[in-house]
Amino acid sequence: MNQKIKFIYFDVGGVLILDFSNTNKWQELKSDLGITPEKDLEFEVVWQKHKDRICLDLDVDKLMPEIKQKVKIELPKNYSLLNDFVNRFQANPSIWPVLKLVKSKFKVGLLTNMYPRMLEAIEQANLLPNLDWDVTIDSSQVIKQKPNPEIFELATKKSGFKNEEILFIDNSLENTLAAQKIGWQVFHYDNKNPEKASKELKDLLK
Repeated sequence: MNQKIKFIYFDVGGVLILDFSNTNKWQELKSDLGITPEKDLEFEVVWQKHKDRICLDLDVDKLMPEIKQKVKIELPKNYSLLNDFVNRFQANPSIWPVLKLVKSKFKVGLLTNMYPRMLEAIEQANLLPNLDWDVTIDSSQVIKQKPNPEIFELATKKSGFKNEEILFIDNSLENTLAAQKIGWQVFHYDNKNPEKASKELKDLLK
């Protein structure tokens, strides 16, 4: 471990919890909504149209009327796409020992791209370990998202440490490369094998 590390930022989806990354859960969700292969193109047109704002300032549940109209699907009363996402997420218990280790040695924070209201829903679902985070940077709150350099600059400022003193753990290579460019140390978390990735991370930080 590099002894200069003083602050560690964790990604949420794909690191602290197991989301849709490297799974077929997205296809399963669409299928459960009645989005057949024939209707998939219409759905993707709507989704891609708004994709850049979904982790910023656009609540995904506000997309449902447009999806319902354009894709021509029926939805259950009071259906929430946000809750449907969160209900399909899973905890990642393999990383809990890592968090216990690092919290005793470093300042720690969350740096995550999130849909509006999603981080709160994840916490309410008890998917995240109960940890007192020193800093939380939620893209939907700061209206900046990874890999935009601005969110890393903000996270550096909020941490109170120098770039080279920060370690960032994320399952996206694009995001870790962006952090590396501003001088952060990085660990690319392979969520295809979370047990192995967590063990490697714990060994690194001992």
